[in-house]
Amino acid sequence: MEEIGIVIVGGGIAGLATSIALHRKGIKSVVLERAEKVRSEGAGIGTLSNGWRALDQLGVGDRLRLNSSLIHKARTMLIENGKKREFVSNIVDEARCIKRNDLVGALSDALPKGTIRFGSHIVSIEQDKTTLFPVVHLANGNSIKAKVLIGCDGANSIVSDYLQLNPKKAFACRAVRGFTKYPNGHGFPQEVLRIKQGNVLIGRLPLTDNQVFWFLVHMQDNNHNGKDQESIANLCRKWADDLSEDWKEMVKICNVESLTLTHLRYRAPSEIMLGKFRRGTVTVAGDAMHVMGPFLAQGGSAALEDAVVLARCLARKVGPDHGDLLKDCSMKNIEEAIDEYVDERRMRLLGLSVQTYLTGRSLQTSSKVLRLMFIALLLLLFGRDQIRHTRYDCGRL
Repeated sequence: MEEIGIVIVGGGIAGLATSIALHRKGIKSVVLERAEKVRSEGAGIGTLSNGWRALDQLGVGDRLRLNSSLIHKARTMLIENGKKREFVSNIVDEARCIKRNDLVGALSDALPKGTIRFGSHIVSIEQDKTTLFPVVHLANGNSIKAKVLIGCDGANSIVSDYLQLNPKKAFACRAVRGFTKYPNGHGFPQEVLRIKQGNVLIGRLPLTDNQVFWFLVHMQDNNHNGKDQESIANLCRKWADDLSEDWKEMVKICNVESLTLTHLRYRAPSEIMLGKFRRGTVTVAGDAMHVMGPFLAQGGSAALEDAVVLARCLARKVGPDHGDLLKDCSMKNIEEAIDEYVDERRMRLLGLSVQTYLTGRSLQTSSKVLRLMFIALLLLLFGRDQIRHTRYDCGRL
């Protein structure tokens, strides 16, 4: 059986970022990715100032800034019975939209060759009866014993199942994300614009002068699986049918291959507050830990924060002096490091989880009374400064 010091399950944003953070602290890790190459599905990721602080700690911020424009304002418009209500927030700090391909490319390029093992499909995890460290079993029949196992394997995480975390909950809506290119320029302001009209929430973020990232959420239509890209495009056209011409045009001329359809899910705030995110020397990060709706645009940035904090906590207790296999590092030290990580992240993630949930429910409900209740709770818990979460600093690596 192969023995490895730190094994990261999942080669998405959280997994790659965690491996880079450890690498920058002089600690080796191996990333097990079930796909045969770096996963490139997904369109754009709105990244706010807290995410950029984490990206700078990971050493990839400047590269990503080259292909993304600054966003200066956030506007939300509610259209009900022909009446418009608008809410505007000026963005003082850094906010940009990043192509997911660009992000995972920058992260994977920053890792030493051989760090990512593609085609590694995990079928089960068990605890070694003698050492009590985790053992990962792969579909090809091989097994790996790890001193530390970090699950970054998304919302359907096998590692979170091993931790016996409760199943994720689902919003009663689905979302489509995509890109639209305007060869002659789109002419849109450098702002995040969201419009809620009827059961449809649509938004756009300029990526460059010629390309925008957009999302389309239907609050009630939950019966479509999107068998192929063209069926997802047709679904988008149907959802956008009652919107103004510029929105319909944006959806009509989109890059069909960029479209992704997802059922929005979240980990309940109560689970974030009370969940046990460590079992022995096993933990989770990213969506495996705190999958949330897109309503604050913080899912990706929170995963980057996880990576910085987890690597920092492990480095304090483990450090590069223990070698690749962490032979001289005790289980107690590793468990203490993971507990420090969980403690540091828990309240931050609880705030994001609650605010995301309440924001999503306020947009989803058709009841004016319930909407006012959710807005009142947001004001009570987070005050009038509803973008304070963007000023969070995960600290130095």
